[in-house]
Amino acid sequence: MSRARQPPLVTGISPNEGISWTKVTIRGENLGTGPTDLIGLTICGHNCLLTAEWMSASKIVCRVGQAKNDKGDIIVTTKSGGKGTSTVSFKLLKPEKIGILDQSAVWVDEMNYYDMRTDRNKGIPPLSLRPANPLGIEIDKGRFPQKDLEALFPGMSADFTSENFSAAWYLIENHSTTSFDQLKTAVVNLKKQANKKNEGSLAYVKGGLSTFFEAQDALSAIHQKLEADGTEKVEGSMTQKLENVLNRASNTADTLFQEVLGRKDKADSTRNALNVLQRFKFLFNLPLNIERNIQKGDYDVVINDYEKAKSLFGKTEVQVFKKYYAEVETRIEALRELLLDKLLETPSTLHDQKRYIRYLSDLHAPGDPAWQCIGAQHQWILQLMHNCKESYVKEQKGKDIFFPMLDVDSDVRPSPIGHLSQTASLKRGSSFQSGRDDAWRYKAPQQVVFVEKLTKLVVSQLPNFWKLWISYVNGSLFSETAEKSGQMERSKKNARQRQNDFKKMIQEVMYSLVKLIRGALLPFSLREGESRQYGGWEMKSELSGQWLTHVIQTVRLSSESLTALEIPNDMLQIIQDLILDLRVRCIIVTLQHTAEDVKRLAEKEDWVVDNEGLTSLPSQFEQCIIHSLQSLKTVLDCKPGEASVFQQQKTQEDVCQLSIGIMQVFIDCLEQLSTKPDGDIDTAHLSVDVSSPDLFGSIHEDSSLSSEQRLLIALSNCRYLERHTFLNIAEHFEKHGFQGVEKITQVSMESLKELDQRLFEMYIEFKADPIVGSLEPGIYAGYFDWKDCLVPAGVRNYLKEALVNIIAVHAEVFTISKDLVPRVMSRVVEAVSEELSRLMQCVSSFSKNGALQARLEICALRDTVAIYLTPESNSSFKQALEALPQLSSGTDKKLLEELLNKFKSSMHLQLTCFQASSSAMMKT
Repeated sequence: MSRARQPPLVTGISPNEGISWTKVTIRGENLGTGPTDLIGLTICGHNCLLTAEWMSASKIVCRVGQAKNDKGDIIVTTKSGGKGTSTVSFKLLKPEKIGILDQSAVWVDEMNYYDMRTDRNKGIPPLSLRPANPLGIEIDKGRFPQKDLEALFPGMSADFTSENFSAAWYLIENHSTTSFDQLKTAVVNLKKQANKKNEGSLAYVKGGLSTFFEAQDALSAIHQKLEADGTEKVEGSMTQKLENVLNRASNTADTLFQEVLGRKDKADSTRNALNVLQRFKFLFNLPLNIERNIQKGDYDVVINDYEKAKSLFGKTEVQVFKKYYAEVETRIEALRELLLDKLLETPSTLHDQKRYIRYLSDLHAPGDPAWQCIGAQHQWILQLMHNCKESYVKEQKGKDIFFPMLDVDSDVRPSPIGHLSQTASLKRGSSFQSGRDDAWRYKAPQQVVFVEKLTKLVVSQLPNFWKLWISYVNGSLFSETAEKSGQMERSKKNARQRQNDFKKMIQEVMYSLVKLIRGALLPFSLREGESRQYGGWEMKSELSGQWLTHVIQTVRLSSESLTALEIPNDMLQIIQDLILDLRVRCIIVTLQHTAEDVKRLAEKEDWVVDNEGLTSLPSQFEQCIIHSLQSLKTVLDCKPGEASVFQQQKTQEDVCQLSIGIMQVFIDCLEQLSTKPDGDIDTAHLSVDVSSPDLFGSIHEDSSLSSEQRLLIALSNCRYLERHTFLNIAEHFEKHGFQGVEKITQVSMESLKELDQRLFEMYIEFKADPIVGSLEPGIYAGYFDWKDCLVPAGVRNYLKEALVNIIAVHAEVFTISKDLVPRVMSRVVEAVSEELSRLMQCVSSFSKNGALQARLEICALRDTVAIYLTPESNSSFKQALEALPQLSSGTDKKLLEELLNKFKSSMHLQLTCFQASSSAMMKT
């Protein structure tokens, strides 16, 4: 809508006085924005719009009409500014009367003189009625105002042919500055003219003397006949003679004036023809002007001229006017067809569409051009969408579109593809990366580019389509002419009747948009029969979660743009359903890919152990899960109008199972790593963190990693996973709104504990069985017999060897993880004590020395591993001691104590590992 302009203001007119049809130039301010904006022009109360020619906003040229007022304002009226005002006025002068034989540059209307020429009461020839200058001296027009003269001589006139002629008025008006001598000369001239007039009258009589004489003779003869014969006898003769006289007089008059009257009739005919051509030149030139203006694109001018011609000649009965008006209608009909073709032509801007609809409305085109345009736009948008799909499907084979790297630190908002370049770095376990090449992040699959192009197309075209409908509904497509004709109300009525049809158009566009996107990304969601129309893509592999995230962002932006148009939500609900399905699919695919990435973590295990006995594997696993969840943050977050992605029970169950599967994959990865044969383990990067101050031994870089060491590392990782990693992951699941986190944690923990127990049993089997198996051969080495043995001299070697082996286990476990020492040592002690108890219980009888020797060795072992005793091992030692005879004498007890002290003193260095603070003892 254009802003309101100031009303027109006329500040000057040149000339400022003149007779009717004087050409004047009007100057001022705000005189209109163009010829179509000028709708009114009056001078002295007379409408001069027909002759007006708009030059600029400050200049108009026109001719003054035959106004009733002698003086008045110049009023200009425009569409944009309304009715204006004037600071100047124009004076309308009365035209000078010109004689019928006087020279003149213009045609003179002689009707004013008709009755004067036929007035034979004057008794003077008609050709002498109007002398141009009756005084015969130079005329000097005075400057006396006409109104003052009319007031001074009321009821009089300065026209010397008028019955109310005033000589004083004539002299003041024409000879106010004439000298007295010139007035004397004028008197002489008047006398000469009077004499000439008398002579002219005499000559006029002389020219008809024969006629008068014949009439006189006839009258005399009639008189004589009447006297002699009476009236009745000469009545017929008199009548005949009178007829002859009249005929001869008529013939004489015809002879005198035939030539003059003939020339006058011809002049009148020519003048009338010229007047018709001049007066109606607008109509006669209109067909050609319409053609020219159409070629120039000045449709407003054509419509204004047509409206003017229609109002003047639409109902004329004059054949010539009918013929030319029919030509005008023919060209207007061609213009209607041209404008309709331009209206339905695509692509076209909303401005052009509104303009062509307004033109067709002003031309009273049949049908409903606005609705035709809406229908054409609808079909064009649908065609564009399907053409877009077909072009990308054809280009898909072997072709991918590459995008340059985007500056993710820039404040400028990048294309949604830029989000794919933002991946979280892994501080710990930085070796973790996707198995795919880095270039994949900048390589857009054809389906993704298609969705971005498709949504951009819809977002760019649908707003104009929607605005065109809104303009159609509220009637703003039509001009003031349409408002006056009632066409706007008819259009509003049509719009109300077609609301359902337009709603179906919008729904069809939304339906096609959603189906095309589903065909590219979610082909399994299409019904049978829809794949051919909306699908056709080669699905070599499903899109990754990051590309799906990008697609979701693209569709969300499109939905926001369409919502901003105030399109009803029910029409856009289908897009929200699509977004929900894409979000669910993105989560599923991301979790599936995460499981694959977790599975590949086994290949990245470097077996580098830190102070806590951990490798980078748990941290890599946790970072992998966190990175996956962070990539889903925008997908999990609900935008306005979106439903929760976990609102469906099936989605909750699927996500829960996938999450459990990821945890189980990692547990299987741990088991695989810990149970690989030695030849399958890559030890090229094997090393130990030697910065630990508690390090007891080391694993050299050139040594191989044994199965027992891998089991210990795996046990250490399991312990850390149970106490930290799995709990942290559960918190992240809850933070991101996952459902069934308790179930995920419970199942994962149970599976992890089962693995831990299996690995622990394997390690104990590796370490405890050899020690346990060496006890019995060691006890009975050298054919030892409990019934016949010497006095004990100390702990025998088999027990020392067993302790050394136990110390070796302690050293190995402590090297990997000191937190595992109590658990492992307690279980080894249990196995040894149980075996020792069994062996003691299998002895049938003990001699005194044998019982003392057995008690010495059992007590030595028990006291040495006291900090790792458990109820089970205590029970085993108790049973072993109960199987021995009791010491009866104090000497035996004293000897036992001395031998125990001697053993502890001699193996003080070896037994240091068993003297750690009891606070380090951890019950399992």
